[in-house]
Amino acid sequence: MSTTTAQRLRARAEAAVATLVVVRPHEIAPLMSAASTFFFILSAYFVVLPLRDEGAISLGLGALPGLFVGSLLLTVLAAPVASLVFSLPSIPKTKALVLIHRFFSVSLLVFFVLWFASKHGSASISQSTEDSSDKPAGWGNHSWFYIVVRISFFLWVALLNLITISSTWARVIDVMDSESGSRLFGFIGAGATLGQLVGSLFAASLAWMGPFLLLFSSILMELAALSSKGICTDANHDSTELPSIGTEQSPNTELGDEISSLVTSPITPSNSQKTKPGILVMFEGFWLIMRSPYLIYISLFLWMSAVVSSFFYFQKVTIVATTISSPAARRRTFALINSFIAVFILAGQLTLTGHILTIAGVTVAICASPLIAASNMVALAVWPTWVAVAVTETIRKVTAYVVTRPGRELLFTVVSQDEKYKAKVCIDVIVQRLGDATAAGIYRFLFSSFEKKTSMVNLYGLPLCFLWLLTAFHLGRLQTNLAKLQAASQPS
Repeated sequence: MSTTTAQRLRARAEAAVATLVVVRPHEIAPLMSAASTFFFILSAYFVVLPLRDEGAISLGLGALPGLFVGSLLLTVLAAPVASLVFSLPSIPKTKALVLIHRFFSVSLLVFFVLWFASKHGSASISQSTEDSSDKPAGWGNHSWFYIVVRISFFLWVALLNLITISSTWARVIDVMDSESGSRLFGFIGAGATLGQLVGSLFAASLAWMGPFLLLFSSILMELAALSSKGICTDANHDSTELPSIGTEQSPNTELGDEISSLVTSPITPSNSQKTKPGILVMFEGFWLIMRSPYLIYISLFLWMSAVVSSFFYFQKVTIVATTISSPAARRRTFALINSFIAVFILAGQLTLTGHILTIAGVTVAICASPLIAASNMVALAVWPTWVAVAVTETIRKVTAYVVTRPGRELLFTVVSQDEKYKAKVCIDVIVQRLGDATAAGIYRFLFSSFEKKTSMVNLYGLPLCFLWLLTAFHLGRLQTNLAKLQAASQPS
C-alpha cells in the first residue's frame, strides 16, 4: 500500500514538473534533487544575509572594502580545499558534495555560539537583537571580540554562498549536458530563487530573532546536504560523461582543431591528475585554467560581472545605511528588497529561461547582463535616488538570474569532468571574490575622489560594461561551436 501511494505521489510530482518544463523521465529525479538542494542553500543564505550585512554596517561603512578584500584572501585558501575534496578517489562526488554542505551547517552552529559570546550579558532574544549594534558604527565603539566575530561571520557567509553553490552546480553540469541544461537549468534556478524568497521573507518577518536565525540556517544547510544525494545519473538510463573536446576527433577537423585548442591543454585532465601526487591536486584547478584559453575567457567574463555587481552593491548599502538608523529596520529592509526581487526572478525562471536558452541561445543569454548593467549605470547617473536604485537593482538581478546565470552554467557543459569540479570551483569562488575586491578598491577611490557622489562613480563603470559585452559575445560563440562539436562526437 505504501509503495503504491509513493508511486502515485511520484507520478503526480512528475506530471506537475512536466507542465512547467520539458523533462524526460530519467531526468526528473536529479532535476528535483538539484532544485531542492538549491532551495535549501539559498534559504539558508538569505536567512542570515541581513544579519551579516547589519553586522558589517555596525563596523562602519569604511570597513566594507576591507571586508571584500578579506573575502578574496579567504576564498584563495578555501577553493583548493574544495577541489581536493572532489579529487579524493576514496570519496564519491555525491558524498563529497554532502560533506561540503554538512560542514557549513555545523559552522553556522559555531557562529551562533560565538555571536552570543561576543555580547555583553544578553539574556533574552529581544536584547540579543539590538545590544551592541545600537552603538555608533565604527571599530572604536566595540570590543575586539565583537569586531572579530562580525568580520569572521561576514567572510564566512560569503564563502558559504560561493562554495556551496559552485560545488552544487559542478555536480549538476556533470550529470546534465548542454542540451538538457538549456531545458532544465531554468527550473533548477527557480528552486534557488524560491529559496531566496522564502529565506528573505522568513528573515524579514522574524528579524527580531537576530542571531537565532543562525539555528534555522544551519538546519536548512543540513537539508541541502540530504537533498544533494539525489543529484546523480539515473541508473536505468545509459549515460556517459561528456568527453573533453580536446581528446575527440571531430568530423569537421579544421574547425574542431581550432576550437579544441581553446578548451583544453594537450595533457588530458585524467593524466594530469595521475602525475600530481598528494596535496598538489588541490591546485590543479589553477593549472587547468591557465592551460585553457576557453576557461580564461570564462574567468574574465565572471571577473567583470563581479566588479559591476559590487558597484551596485556598495551603492545599495550606502543608501540604506544613510537613510535608516535602526539595526532591525535595516535588516528588515534588506530582507524585503531581496524578497521583492525574488518574486520577479521566480516568475521569469519558470516561464522564460528555458525558452530563451533553447531559442535565443547562450550568446544572447550572457550578453543580456552587460547591456542591462550599462543602461542602469546611465540611469543612476542621471537619476541618483532611492527609487532608481530599487528599480535598477530589480531589473539587473532579474536579468542576471533569469537569463545570464543559467547561460553562464551552460558554458561549463562543454568541458571535461576535471575542469567542471576543479577549475569551475576556482573560477566561481576565487575569480568572483577577486572581482569583488577589485571593485571595492576602485569604488573606494572614486567615491572619495568625487566627494561621495555615487552618480559620478557609475559613469566610470561604463567602459567595463562594454568590454564585458564583447567578452560575452565571443564566449557565447565559442560555447555554441563547442556544443555542436561535442554533440557530433557522441556515438549515435
